[in-house]
Amino acid sequence: MSWDWNFVWPYLPVLLRGTLVTVEATLAGTAIAFAVGILFAIAGQAENRAIRIAIRFTVQFLRGTPLLVQLYVIFFLLPDIGIVLPAFLAGVIGLGLHYACYMSEVFRAGILSVGKGQWDAAMATNLGRSQTWIHIILPQAIPKMIPALGNYAVGMLKEAALLSAISVHELMSRALATGNETYRYTEPLTMAGVIFLIMTIAATLLLKRLEKALGPVAAR
Repeated sequence: MSWDWNFVWPYLPVLLRGTLVTVEATLAGTAIAFAVGILFAIAGQAENRAIRIAIRFTVQFLRGTPLLVQLYVIFFLLPDIGIVLPAFLAGVIGLGLHYACYMSEVFRAGILSVGKGQWDAAMATNLGRSQTWIHIILPQAIPKMIPALGNYAVGMLKEAALLSAISVHELMSRALATGNETYRYTEPLTMAGVIFLIMTIAATLLLKRLEKALGPVAAR
């Protein structure tokens, strides 16, 4: 096993194109996880017992099965019932739903951290339920959740490599394809690892700045 810089440079643009797909999948998956996670957390507080049980079962199912299995189900089994999704969309939905169940627990804890007096104050001012959530509860709860949500977002970035299993041409897929094409795996796999490391460090630093910026809000 030897390292050849002359091999690296011609294939670096290929890996960077895969990196762009990885970032796009992570951002889209994070948006889905964020939106669905909030819905799970709010629906989990519903007065209707059937809704609470359905949400609890869904969250337990998604947390109790591997992400790879969920990706296979979405991409390979849904076509059996007439739902055919492009690989990228299937991967993004899989990532988003898988991490939504984890983020829902963070949202639930954040919502419960808002004092009961805030709910009482909203009722006293005749705010509707949706207005209470949007203007009173979530603005206070979300800043406290940033560290935990950030950890899951970084985890999603690393697990985006699993999308190569359903033919999404992200970074790991490009690295493996380069290795299969040239019979050299040392450089492409090492470069993929280095690029993942750079992305996770950058994401962590960005989240720390965001956490610091929202610190005064979270401390209220």
